[in-house]
Amino acid sequence: MKKIFFDGIFKNNPVIVQLVGLCSVLAITTSIENAIGMGAAVIFVLLGSNIVVSMLRNFIPDKVRIPSYVVIIATFVTIVAMVLEAYLPALNNALGIFIPLIVVNCIILARAESFASKQTVFASAIDALGQGLGYTFTVVLVATIRELFGSGTLLGARIIPEAYTVGVFTQAPGAYIILGIIIGVFNLILTKNKNKELSRGDN
Repeated sequence: MKKIFFDGIFKNNPVIVQLVGLCSVLAITTSIENAIGMGAAVIFVLLGSNIVVSMLRNFIPDKVRIPSYVVIIATFVTIVAMVLEAYLPALNNALGIFIPLIVVNCIILARAESFASKQTVFASAIDALGQGLGYTFTVVLVATIRELFGSGTLLGARIIPEAYTVGVFTQAPGAYIILGIIIGVFNLILTKNKNKELSRGDN
């Protein structure tokens, strides 16, 4: 269970390693508040859908498993959308279309198909938490860099004078650049750790 959880955050991070769910990462990371809100929504949907899919894995026929997963995921996305609209309208407007698009987020559907449909409820919940936190960690990291250097603020508080900000970081090209650098650095670290483990094994 520990390996499943931490693999979702690090070794099997859905964004940095699997490279899925990138559209929302690039679009909603203009501020930390948006990133945290999106991360929380993804965690909720992942956790709920993984648990339900695991519970029903022996009852869903193979021929209709994907449509069934989509219906389950859409149910939890609808709950999130209704809660945000009712209690956090500003965040709902900021995230816009990317809340409904969680239904077709590759992370959610992939975990339902590749993990929850084959594992116990507890293992599926642990997997959902790990993958969800891995996604949230990445979007918050990207958003922190973009907000700090693009807008000069962190959580709305002015850190860098506006004259020293780099406007491209608040735009789509800046998101691509930052995410690319993060992926490169992360993969370099993983490669070094893997080489160290292999050298220890040889010794």
